[in-house]
Amino acid sequence: MVDLSKRWPLGLDRRNWPDYLAFFILALFILLFFDVYASRSAIAWAVEWRQPFQFVTHFGLSDWVLIPSGIIFLLSFATYRLWKRTSRWRRALYELALLSGFVFAAVGGTGILVNLLKRLFGRGRPTVFEEFGAFDFQYLLNDWTFQSFPSGHSTTAMATAVVVGFVAPRFFRLFLIIALVTGVSRVVVGDHYPTDVLAGFALGAIGTYAVRNYFARRRWLFKAMPDGRVRFRGVPALRRLVQRALA
Repeated sequence: MVDLSKRWPLGLDRRNWPDYLAFFILALFILLFFDVYASRSAIAWAVEWRQPFQFVTHFGLSDWVLIPSGIIFLLSFATYRLWKRTSRWRRALYELALLSGFVFAAVGGTGILVNLLKRLFGRGRPTVFEEFGAFDFQYLLNDWTFQSFPSGHSTTAMATAVVVGFVAPRFFRLFLIIALVTGVSRVVVGDHYPTDVLAGFALGAIGTYAVRNYFARRRWLFKAMPDGRVRFRGVPALRRLVQRALA
């Protein structure tokens, strides 16, 4: 099982990041040779095989994460600021604002970055393969058909999985599997190539770690330990209120 308490995933740190970046670029380059074959093969699957992926792919939409977390953050933070009297309710509101704010910042922040990169690279999607091929780029000035790299759905799905892993580790495997299947679905439905998905996964994971580390520096929701690890501080006041409500 991946140790999510480490500052960066898979042993990445400030000293070895150039080696990791070089390896990632090499992996993308090797995968490029399989992009067209994997994409055209998946698109050619029978309808019965593709239909489940048409459903699963919606898990990569950011709206179902951003809208609830954004609303909860605004309401809880506003109520916390207005509720001047110190009490367990006010503390619970503060913890709820931090928790929802972290979810919104991680998923929304990686989403903004991936959309900027989409427009910067301007790679043609598989839907325009017959006309332009798999390696045609329209940089900066482009529309949806030339915003394939990286995959936004894959970024959102992986960011969501890592967020869950940070605050509720026992559900991480479930959400990680959902993220991986979502990434595969983007190839099957014909919207992305495998390299787009791989880049989206990397961006979603690294971006979420970066947001978590920023929160830890501010002592918001997370705590940086002397050994370099980052621990979830928990939401004890909020947890007690929820337990009492359920009881």
